Amino acid sequence: MARRPGLEPTTVSVPDSVLNDLRARLARTRLPNQIVGIGWEQGTDRDYLESLLSHWRDRYEWRETESRLNSYPQFVTTVDGQRIHMIHARSDNPAAVPLLMTHGWPGSVLEFLDVLGPLSTDFHVVTPSLPGFTFSGDTSDRGWHPRRIAAAFAEVMDRLGYERYGLQGGDWGSLVSANIADLYPDRVIGLHLNMVTTTRPLPGVELPEDERLAREASERWRRTGVGYQEIQGTRPQSLGYALQDSPAGLAAWIVEKFREWSHGDIEVAFTFDRLLDNITAYWVTGTATSSLRIYWEMRQARREAVPIDRIEVPTAIAMFPGEISYPPRAWTEAAFNVVRWSKPVRGGHFAAMEAPEEFCEDVGQFFRQLQAR
Repeated sequence: MARRPGLEPTTVSVPDSVLNDLRARLARTRLPNQIVGIGWEQGTDRDYLESLLSHWRDRYEWRETESRLNSYPQFVTTVDGQRIHMIHARSDNPAAVPLLMTHGWPGSVLEFLDVLGPLSTDFHVVTPSLPGFTFSGDTSDRGWHPRRIAAAFAEVMDRLGYERYGLQGGDWGSLVSANIADLYPDRVIGLHLNMVTTTRPLPGVELPEDERLAREASERWRRTGVGYQEIQGTRPQSLGYALQDSPAGLAAWIVEKFREWSHGDIEVAFTFDRLLDNITAYWVTGTATSSLRIYWEMRQARREAVPIDRIEVPTAIAMFPGEISYPPRAWTEAAFNVVRWSKPVRGGHFAAMEAPEEFCEDVGQFFRQLQAR
């Protein structure tokens, strides 16, 4: 593999002054009251948040996370005027398959820290930071919707010297990956999604009982849990001022999603340290506001940002039990060439972070299946 011009090696090194300012802000946190006994019913529970913020201020060690991140090769490049950061974990296996993994919101490449090592046994793993997210830095112009990001990430793989590769994605990464498969099907070996959305439901299809119940749960979530999408899709800048200025506000806004979208109890699913890895990445890069804009961009682009025709690239759908979006298989097969449909026993929306072993096994099985064919 010959790497092409335009890639610069990089590491993450946050100035001490930024970390000292973070601790000082945490020490001055002013929290609102909470109705007694209401828990998470109106949003992030105050008792939980106080414990998380205390850990962030007094015990969390960003330098350990920074060192772990820097143990993998990283690069930055500029595509279409936008800086793009990536981790590139190459395998020692000469038969390894290049694999482009894409995260979503409010995640980051730090979601993948527990799977990079295991996956690099069989894959050359490339995981970019979405434009406007964490180490890719702010967006400075409009138009960075999933289809434009897909074209940029295909260019990244071209600059890395990969002509053919697999795709993996969840959340926004699912839509970006689907767009890459749609735009460049001749380059894509297979598409693995741990979240899928469909826009063309088939009328009159009788659903199996488990899919009917899962669909009902998804519909309940759409009625009660998507207020954040309305705000981020219409007024991201207004919300962004609060998230950019208050680490407590940033943590409260993000951690609620990790709780709501996990398979089990948040205190079982994620440690404080792993949650704070992701939250701190947004804080130290100052990208909380720009990361929200993808929702606004999606609303502006609408149909221009999604595949129109059925995707014929071989596709695997991994339906983790805690996932928030659960379209029936028949609907999904109308939009994708589904060759594998699996139901791992644990894990939710942030599958690589909550259930890394199950995630790696599912990805590996799919691409081994393709190679066997």
